[in-house]
Amino acid sequence: MSRDPFSGPERKLLLAFDVGTTYSGISYSILDPGKVPEIQGVHNPRFPGHEIAGGNAKIPSILYYGKDGRVRAAGAETERDGMDIIAEEEDWVKAEWFKLHLRPKTKEFATGATRIPDLPLNKTVVEVFSDYLKYLNDCAKQYIQETHPGIGTSIWSGPEIHYILSHPNGWEGPQQAMMKQAAEKAGLITTGGRNKLSFITEGEASLNRCIDKGLMSESIRRGEGVTIVDAGGGTLDISAYAAKPDGKNFEEIAEAQCHVKGSIFVTEAAEEHLDKFLRASKFHRDIGEMKRYFDKTTKCSFRDPSDPHFIRFGSARDRDPKLNITAGKLRLEGTKVASFFEPSIKCIVDGVLAQRRDAHKTISVSALHYQVKRLSS
Repeated sequence: MSRDPFSGPERKLLLAFDVGTTYSGISYSILDPGKVPEIQGVHNPRFPGHEIAGGNAKIPSILYYGKDGRVRAAGAETERDGMDIIAEEEDWVKAEWFKLHLRPKTKEFATGATRIPDLPLNKTVVEVFSDYLKYLNDCAKQYIQETHPGIGTSIWSGPEIHYILSHPNGWEGPQQAMMKQAAEKAGLITTGGRNKLSFITEGEASLNRCIDKGLMSESIRRGEGVTIVDAGGGTLDISAYAAKPDGKNFEEIAEAQCHVKGSIFVTEAAEEHLDKFLRASKFHRDIGEMKRYFDKTTKCSFRDPSDPHFIRFGSARDRDPKLNITAGKLRLEGTKVASFFEPSIKCIVDGVLAQRRDAHKTISVSALHYQVKRLSS
């Protein structure tokens, strides 16, 4: 679907932050009057830590705080070699999964709540979210100024920067109010100021992304529905839409869903298994290392339950045939790895079937957008 030229009277910047439970992303568009907008991502090793992290668009949603409550490392910086050692030596406190502390305090969002790490002492979720938004904004500013010489610098003092924050389906007034408060605290917007702030659900954002990548089949153009699954680190967002008669806009045709069953819980299930399996062995002390390897490698490479997987840890001297450990590698059968994914996969299937049943239009397409990529991230 083609975009219309920007009809505004002067140039402005559109800047979107997708703050995820485990990873975040930044995208932007410089809107010029009469020109068709182009959406671009911030994916470059030029801001802190990305020269180590590989310079991709995924930014870890992690902060380290010092004893004085100040941010000591953020985002890609937290994955630099030795950062965990420095954090331990300096007694820094790690803030992760903080986005989930914004969630509604309802039964639907209670699943997995006991596994969510506490916020740093004397820090509110608004303060932590604000610190992270400030980091993302600094990264975006540096990237845009260096990527667009002249324009990039002037646009930050231009007439308007329009910020967009995404959030899971079902997060409404109270969650948006806290996110707005965090944006104000981070300096993105001010009361009565020139900059604007808008919100978009994960479902709406995924729909736009799918359309941008050519989702529009003939059946969808005819007005039939599509279900979109955004499988992220913390939540699974399931939405159903259908094109309106004008062919340019969409309507929601079933109640959007959000389930706290994202990829972090796949890793947690693996850790629970390892804890029970190795509890009486000397290798129990290595579970932390095994968990990190599973999260970064095993989970991302899993495809076939018939294939075994190996979790690396320790050294080549580590061996115990009774525990399926050889040369510092623990063997896991593919069926066991599949069982770690099963609750999330079942949630997706049940959610999609429910929307097909409840939608007031026929759903002919189900787009499992990001399921493999983001359920494994």
